[in-house]
Amino acid sequence: MGPIRKHIQSFDISFHGGKVLEYAEKLGIPEEEILDFSANLNPLGSPFDYHEYNLSIEEIAKKAHEKSINYPDNRYLDFKSAAAKFTGFENVKPENIIPGNGSTEIIRLIAHCVLEKGDKIIVPYPTFGEYEAQCRIQDVEIIDVALDEVMSFSKEEIKEKEAKILFLCNPNNPDGRLWKREEILKLAKKCENAKTLLFVDEAFIELSDVKQSVADIAAENDYVFVMRSLTKAFGLPGIRLGFGIATKHIADILNVARLTWNLSPYQEMTAVALLSMEGGVNSDFLKKSREYIFEEGKFLREKISEIWGFIPGEVNTNYILVDISQRKFGSSELVERMANHGVLVRDCISFKGLKDGYVRVAVRTREENIELINTFKIVIQEWARDFAKNELKENLKNKKGKTGENGRKTCEYYPCHFEGQDCTFCYCPFYPCNDTRTGGCFVEKTRTKELVWSCIDCYIVHLREPVDQIMEYLMKDEDTDKMIECAWNKVMIPILEQKDEKQILAICKEIKKQNEN
Repeated sequence: MGPIRKHIQSFDISFHGGKVLEYAEKLGIPEEEILDFSANLNPLGSPFDYHEYNLSIEEIAKKAHEKSINYPDNRYLDFKSAAAKFTGFENVKPENIIPGNGSTEIIRLIAHCVLEKGDKIIVPYPTFGEYEAQCRIQDVEIIDVALDEVMSFSKEEIKEKEAKILFLCNPNNPDGRLWKREEILKLAKKCENAKTLLFVDEAFIELSDVKQSVADIAAENDYVFVMRSLTKAFGLPGIRLGFGIATKHIADILNVARLTWNLSPYQEMTAVALLSMEGGVNSDFLKKSREYIFEEGKFLREKISEIWGFIPGEVNTNYILVDISQRKFGSSELVERMANHGVLVRDCISFKGLKDGYVRVAVRTREENIELINTFKIVIQEWARDFAKNELKENLKNKKGKTGENGRKTCEYYPCHFEGQDCTFCYCPFYPCNDTRTGGCFVEKTRTKELVWSCIDCYIVHLREPVDQIMEYLMKDEDTDKMIECAWNKVMIPILEQKDEKQILAICKEIKKQNEN
């Protein structure tokens, strides 16, 4: 077994999004062709991308290189000063700041300094998996609590649990739930009474509502700790940057205990440049970022809600949790099918309490958000094609696909196009027909320019007469694929040929208009 502690040898790798390189290698395509909705980054990118902010990553790299002949100053005075001012709270001073090589290092630092073997921690679910992952190294007991129950805890209940730490992510990952400052302050008092450290993860607060921050409380209360991340707000996940906020007493201890030289000159200088932007958390860049996120988040949420069986959650920051549990496929299958089209979404199966029925999507640019929606629709159609072929054969085998009195009036797999339609075919047996006379069309993928078939505006196979005729062929005791081809030639082609393309499209558009009204 070796010298490693037994409980650590059984650990699984923590699951995260942002696996662009991994999927690029798997699919055999360049990284730039991958559209990543699985990582929650600022859709506007980094301030370094905009000339008006007068920031140069090249100049920073040059200066950092010159400084690299010496060890970094482990005090990180410039970083601490910039981080304290950035928060916008006058009582947060440089002495309250703990520099971190990304937020995960901060979590581990707290776990190592607070917890001993056998201690207990409270982790609401669903939430960020690194709280549990980093604390398990200390061989502690995890108390799982449903997210809805956290704020309703009495001080007696918290005390009875005898937990050393209670973790709270605000806004929460993955569902975006945002707690008001007043709620957290009440919880903080209960935790202080119970001698439980309230760890508040504010990694996304700059892209949400900064007024809900409790960073100022952490600077005055030994039982409140706040963590911030620069990588999300400034779109630089590869440059690991974060910091903690605590009382001077706690910060002094943590700064002694943290890894020596945990930030390189390049990291510190990059952080100082970003944190020193005029306005701090209310800089022009971050204000525009928040406005853009809420505008695009609203748009994306509306478009997702138009897909049957996709239920988007609230928009309080730059990601949306989507409930797909009503669909016949699970999140893992959806994620893989999306990835095959070069679009990554976060499978939430690794979040405790969500199982195989949720995905999380980032809020990105309008063009990218439209591509996400189009890819969802394409993937649903592809899944439908595979599923429908097998189900059609099974229905025909069991004689369940009859129309008339036995015909279905609604589709349990796909939204009905119009009232009174015949739903014998939940999915078109001819997909993809590639015939624009049906009302279907080719959709161009934004990045790859690949053309894929969409039949979202075709209504012919939901009309009673064509369905009856198609079923006459499919019910014959012959090869199904052969009969599908025969039905297309004998039923669909005459319908398409007896009217010109404009007439067919006019009929489809009129049905769609009636349905929307």
